[in-house]
Amino acid sequence: MKKTISSKIGMVLFLLPAGLFFISFFVYPLVFIIITSFTSWDGLSQPVFNSWNNYRFVLSDPTFKLSIQNNIGWILAGGFLQVPLAVLVAILLARKPKGWKFLRTVYYFPNVISIVAMSMLWMAVFNSEYGILNGLLKAVGLEGLQQNWLGNYFTAYPAVVLFGVFYIGYFMIIILAEISSIPETYYEAASIDGASRLQQELHITLPLIRGSTLTCMTIAMVYGLRQFEQTYVMTNGGPANRTMVLVLYLFKKINDFQYGVANTSAVFLLMIGVIIIVGLRRLFRAKD
Repeated sequence: MKKTISSKIGMVLFLLPAGLFFISFFVYPLVFIIITSFTSWDGLSQPVFNSWNNYRFVLSDPTFKLSIQNNIGWILAGGFLQVPLAVLVAILLARKPKGWKFLRTVYYFPNVISIVAMSMLWMAVFNSEYGILNGLLKAVGLEGLQQNWLGNYFTAYPAVVLFGVFYIGYFMIIILAEISSIPETYYEAASIDGASRLQQELHITLPLIRGSTLTCMTIAMVYGLRQFEQTYVMTNGGPANRTMVLVLYLFKKINDFQYGVANTSAVFLLMIGVIIIVGLRRLFRAKD
């Protein structure tokens, strides 16, 4: 009995430092954000309770609604474009074609470069005067398609979202590691039974990397939800708020000393994040 009590005390003491850090740096800020989302607060004076006014304001704000729509676009692009591309590249590289080590490095290389630096390079590609894209269009005789890609209302958002495709290397490495753990005997047995390369990938590889795929989709969608740096550097939410996202919306409200409204948008950000994670896990669990 004494040994059981002492072991429990030891477990509590062992977990106490991590628990205190978790409460101090996650639970307390989360509760603080939720409470102050119901206040009028400029970040300097005393917060004043204003009931649901902040929530009514953001829900009636066209910019906030557009921010949610844009974030949903980022989320879908991350989960259903970026990750499938990473899976495809990982499967191809897992077969170790000629130059696979070089290609693996090339695909992962953008992840070791600062996002701000990559955003600046991407801006150079879309520059209206000396950008690479307009230069290529001119070279092939399509001068009529040249334009200010990041300044055009209809092309700015797709151009910014396309930026995320260059970060498939991060997910590719995770999936590639999972594929390498699959016993080679599975493929040998399937090959003896007459299964083609495509059938092996569909019926062996994909089912056995479901866990890694779920992890990558969750991370990619969360990255899409908290997207900020690329949009801030490349367009600052423009033109006409076309590329505005929730974190940038929150950031601008803080700059305007509307901390209560900023925290309200942060609450919506958290709610959407929870819905994404729970929804993905239920989707994969249902398929299992």
